[in-house]
Amino acid sequence: MKDGPNIALVAALIGDTARADILSSLMDGRALTVGELARTADIGLPTASAHVSKLEDAGLVVSVRQGRNRYVRLSGADVVHTLESLMLLAERTGHRRVRTGPREPALREARTCYDHLGGARGIQLLESLVKRGLVERKGDGLSLSGVGEKFVCDFGIDPDAAGVKEGTGCVTCLDWSERKDHLAGRLGAAFLTRILSLKWARRDKSSRAVLFTANGLHEFNFLFPV
Repeated sequence: MKDGPNIALVAALIGDTARADILSSLMDGRALTVGELARTADIGLPTASAHVSKLEDAGLVVSVRQGRNRYVRLSGADVVHTLESLMLLAERTGHRRVRTGPREPALREARTCYDHLGGARGIQLLESLVKRGLVERKGDGLSLSGVGEKFVCDFGIDPDAAGVKEGTGCVTCLDWSERKDHLAGRLGAAFLTRILSLKWARRDKSSRAVLFTANGLHEFNFLFPV
């Protein structure tokens, strides 16, 4: 028997079309009912429930019952990073769906990647912070500079609450649609929360897209120029 993690088991679970659709629909960090997941994957409720049970047994999702509903969410950000990496690989190697969905342009523009901002606007956010010296790259990692701490405070983010002085507070995530890094970690999540609280943008109710208003995009471009 080979030593080490059993990647074949995890790959087989993700490789099923219905289960891949279920996992993808949970990538914005929200919990959905099994019924909602069934509609997303275009399968019956009993089939969706069986798929969720397999994913839960493997530790990829967790579920909790609330009243008559069973709510399901991903077990952690590492599941999202794995899915994003697979999307990046599929995009690079030309393995795309025959028919792209009508929301795909919006997803490429801006979307939730678990708890932070992905897509072109997520890339813009990180590149602007780096070019202005607010965030510094140190090898494969990131750190918030002194002037960067003042900037995020002025923007309404508490650096300590965002954990920017910790290793997981300020990290990158490779974006599948842009093939560049966007800002992840607790600081990335804090930026997305603040953008939504300012009503510069809102979450699309039926996808991971983050939809900016005209004024919100103007303010975003002004504050995070590239």
